Amino acid sequence: MSFYSVGLELKLLDPSKIPRASMTSGLVQQFQHTVLPSVTPLATLICTLIAILPSIFCLWFKPQGPRGFLRCLILCALSSFMFGWHVHEKAILLAVLPMSLLSVGKAGDASIFLILTTTGHYSLFPLLFTAPELPIKILLMLLFTIYSISSLKTLFSRMTHLKSDSSRFFFRKEKPLFNWMETFYLLGLGPLEVFCEFVFPFTSWKLKYPFIPLLLTSVYCAVGITHAWFKLYVSVLTDPPVGKTKKQ
Repeated sequence: MSFYSVGLELKLLDPSKIPRASMTSGLVQQFQHTVLPSVTPLATLICTLIAILPSIFCLWFKPQGPRGFLRCLILCALSSFMFGWHVHEKAILLAVLPMSLLSVGKAGDASIFLILTTTGHYSLFPLLFTAPELPIKILLMLLFTIYSISSLKTLFSRMTHLKSDSSRFFFRKEKPLFNWMETFYLLGLGPLEVFCEFVFPFTSWKLKYPFIPLLLTSVYCAVGITHAWFKLYVSVLTDPPVGKTKKQ
């Protein structure tokens, strides 16, 4: 729809020669896109298998214990969400919920969890579109996000008391949960929400381009979810097997 509108504005497309797209108002049916090529179920199946198989092979040939199995399970859920056919927005919860179990074990998993859960929850905002629901969804997300970040930061940023072989004591401090790019990205959700809910409705684009808030929300959240998926995949592929970890 956005490419169609831009093409008409730049006079690159002829409206009389463009077929109407048969959208279904949320119903799960097949339809043809106007500008972009239509994706077939077979293509999504192939993409999903390509995204899932490396984690399954890694789990089979390099076992990493229960945590490794849970990581593989989350990767399968995320890959199905990202590349599946007719996937609903709420399907992101299939990856968010088990990821919460990993978040208290390692700082790296906590970082992935916070990025995934923050972007995943915000991606569900368009499902609650009425005015009375606006303050409720914002307050609930802020409460959960602030509590999760503060709790995990306290857990992993505290000074850990270690004892060496020479009976000397020293302290080690964990790395921060987010780098500067991740922090900047998560903070960007605030201006995005302000624009979609409080600025865009009062612009002249509201009637002509009503899809812009949903488009911006989908693209912005897709970046965060893809980043979390990539970081989790790197963790699965680079972590040593359980046997080698115990020996070390």
